[in-house]
Amino acid sequence: MEKYTKHTSVAALLNRSNVDTDQIIPKQFLKKVERSGFGAHLFHDWRFNADGSDNPEFELNNPAFKSARILVAGENFGCGSSREHAPWAIEDYGFNTIISTSYADIFFNNCFKNGILPIRVDANTLATLMQEIAADEGVQFTVDLQAQTVTTPAGTLVNFDVDPVRKNNLLRALDDIGITLTHADKIDAFEANQKQTMPWLWRSA
Repeated sequence: MEKYTKHTSVAALLNRSNVDTDQIIPKQFLKKVERSGFGAHLFHDWRFNADGSDNPEFELNNPAFKSARILVAGENFGCGSSREHAPWAIEDYGFNTIISTSYADIFFNNCFKNGILPIRVDANTLATLMQEIAADEGVQFTVDLQAQTVTTPAGTLVNFDVDPVRKNNLLRALDDIGITLTHADKIDAFEANQKQTMPWLWRSA
């Protein structure tokens, strides 16, 4: 997991609502427990034709969006089954930010655990951002997590809310394991004390 930093990146437009996790990463690719390699299969059924070639009609195959780190999508993004592979695929593909009006709760929570910032905006703001991308494909937005803002070349300024603990974890690149390890000294001290007071718990079978 990488630290989330202020960045100016291409914003890709996926103007579809109710994008579910089976479209984000189809079930036939859920064969690994490692987080890497899933980006190749992101939106597989939409990205590729039956013969494996790129589908030119799919939004993310637009050359203007190839280097995008920001995904601007329709409402209720990440609905469906609660597979953590969905944010794995999104992050592995290269996105670290999603902007939508709403997300499925489990997907929303999983994003933060995998270094992705899911930003909620109102419908009018989303429409404005989508219009800016459609009018200038390849346009770059600036996302500043510390200031909690998104700015665009057209002068749009979006302020967004984010839980302060989750914000801190993204800025410090802390997933659940990383958070635990910040208390490593206390864990070590507890184990050392327990070995002295309850040695039988530490005896091998």
